[in-house]
Amino acid sequence: MDKIYDLIIIGSGPAGLSAAIYAERARLETLVLEKEYISGGQVVNTYEVDNYPGFPGVNGYELGMKLRQHADSLGAKFTIATVNHIKIEAPCGCPESMDNNIEVKVKKIETDQGDFYSKTVIIATGAKHRELGVKGEKELAGMGVSYCATCDGAFFKDRVVAVVGGGDVAVEDAIFLARGCEKVCLIHRRDELRAAKSLQEKLFSYNNVEIIWDTEVYEICGEDHVEVVKIQNNKTNEKRILHLDGIFIAVGTSPNSELAEKLIEVNEQGYIYAEENCETNVTGIFAAGDVRTKMLRQIITAAADGANAVSSVQSHLLLQ
Repeated sequence: MDKIYDLIIIGSGPAGLSAAIYAERARLETLVLEKEYISGGQVVNTYEVDNYPGFPGVNGYELGMKLRQHADSLGAKFTIATVNHIKIEAPCGCPESMDNNIEVKVKKIETDQGDFYSKTVIIATGAKHRELGVKGEKELAGMGVSYCATCDGAFFKDRVVAVVGGGDVAVEDAIFLARGCEKVCLIHRRDELRAAKSLQEKLFSYNNVEIIWDTEVYEICGEDHVEVVKIQNNKTNEKRILHLDGIFIAVGTSPNSELAEKLIEVNEQGYIYAEENCETNVTGIFAAGDVRTKMLRQIITAAADGANAVSSVQSHLLLQ
């Protein structure tokens, strides 16, 4: 068997990078596996972060880079690799025995760059943008349908666009787009927004933003780009057609937990069951950040998870 690490961290968003920082300070032999060429997770696509303590108004990309630089400065090791499976094996390389002796259970991480072995694993794979699941969405993805306003907003300068959603991300996207677009329609299925009040106040200050309440999108149309979005009021059943150049979907996220589903217990939405100590139902495997069950998914809670997960890792390793 190849080298056995104390800890392998899968993912390098705020949770994974925080875990890497704490693991290096704890002098754990650690490896971070990240499938992207850049660390930071979803935060790097955020135009402005105004709720991370000590960094008011920081650019999301800049914050992500600062987290990575901190981990690098402590000597954290990173490898670009896509993880396909996590398996549990005995140190000899044989499948684990039927007993529950945690000393023999080594985690085998199968990736497109080969296999890696570790005594413990922190899954910090975050979440991905949730789709609406309506007709025309997949067909026009990248042709006016977008899930990242900061990535694609520049293409819609002086044009008319819509944002779907009512949470922090949706309102942040609408604010960002309102600064450069002719008009922004915020389509929300309820009669009030869920976003922070400070964000709502900022949104309401823009004259080129129209909020369409109690409404859902049921079809997106266009030949080779978005031209028309069909909407329906869910109280009156009235249908309307919006002529748009683009639509930005911000209706929440789905966890990137596919690699763990057959091994670790997840809920109906696919989030890994883990409490504040980040322990899963599999001994020696922990979940941190947006991928786990939790009340609040924010950068600061992801970073806190990274610290908590490493604390739990240390306690586990002391038992071996």
